Amino acid sequence: GDIGVPAVPDPMDFSAWFEVYLGGRWYTFDARHNRPRIGRIVMARGRDATDVAISTQFGPSLLAGFRVHTDEVV
Repeated sequence: GDIGVPAVPDPMDFSAWFEVYLGGRWYTFDARHNRPRIGRIVMARGRDATDVAISTQFGPSLLAGFRVHTDEVV
């Protein structure tokens, strides 16, 4: 979710933040909107998109819907 930023009524594309190990420490990057975000939710950890695919299928398939809902807990 986009906690702490104004809501956008348009449908969102799924995006992700990532961590990089540089110079002996881990750094977090989030390329969306070029500003820091809060409320990140780790869904998976891996080396690349192959390791952390949302779904993997072999043969024909039809995605009928995909929704992600998040709520801020204070």
